[in-house]
Amino acid sequence: GLARVRGEAQLASIWDEVAGSAISAQTKVVGIKRGVLEIGVANSSMLNELAGFHKRSLLETFGEQYAYLKIRDLKFRLNSVSRRRRS
Repeated sequence: GLARVRGEAQLASIWDEVAGSAISAQTKVVGIKRGVLEIGVANSSMLNELAGFHKRSLLETFGEQYAYLKIRDLKFRLNSVSRRRRS
């Protein structure tokens, strides 16, 4: 219900803060399950960059600033509709 929508919006806001504007503009939080945050990515080059170069630092930031979320892993997946409209 409403709590889930608020939770998803809050998680998306936290992702925007952790990832930064350049990354968050090309990604979207898909969901979280058992401590794995799933992120939809706009294109394969960004997916490879995130998985290869940014994953560790993003996980460290989650652990340092948002330990209560208990994010233990990030999963990136190609998602052609992941770009969000900014209002």
